[in-house]
Amino acid sequence: MSERARATREIEAVVFDLDGVLVDSEEIWDEARRTLALERGLAWPESAQHEMMGMSSSEWSRYMRERIGLEESPEEISAEVVRRLEQIYRRHLPLLEGAVEAVERMSERFRLGLASSSNRPIIELVLELAGIAEHFEVTVSSEEVGRGKPAPDVYLEALRRLAVMPNRAAAIEDSTNGILSAGAAGMLVVAIPNPVFPPRPDALAAADIVLASLNELTPEVVLQAFSA
Repeated sequence: MSERARATREIEAVVFDLDGVLVDSEEIWDEARRTLALERGLAWPESAQHEMMGMSSSEWSRYMRERIGLEESPEEISAEVVRRLEQIYRRHLPLLEGAVEAVERMSERFRLGLASSSNRPIIELVLELAGIAEHFEVTVSSEEVGRGKPAPDVYLEALRRLAVMPNRAAAIEDSTNGILSAGAAGMLVVAIPNPVFPPRPDALAAADIVLASLNELTPEVVLQAFSA
């Protein structure tokens, strides 16, 4: 844990990531973007998914135009991918096991925020369909800040809206860029590695806590790590 985190023994807020933490969506995002490219007759590089993880909507839509070769504007690309995801989620929301229960447990002890690379409409749809929107005081999309993950912008904005200092907050993350983002913000980092797209070993080593699943996420675990 950083010296800033050690400077205080109190924790006030927990900020969740969305994709890969609460919803099993990384492969769905990948499929939606890949299918769009293939429909346009374009090749899809194997590295595309990993390179876009954590990017804001403006960043990955520019990537798809400039690197993949789509002719539409970044705004049109983003809107089309979001439309496809909304259709999928309304048919079946791929919540990860224990997601709702974990949010409810943590909300009993901490104020909650959400800092996600997903577009604003997707964030709101997921929380609504899952029935957990009321537990989050603030939600921030990386499209609302200057830089996507691994930059700390989206976490710092969530904390600004919560009026909580980074050394009094924990982040729940699954990916390399997410872990690095929360760490750069000066927060305690709880990693729940995505089994399909696991974080790099060096990023995982930078986390303060590593859990196997959301079922292990409790206020007691976070508080114990924070006071260690």
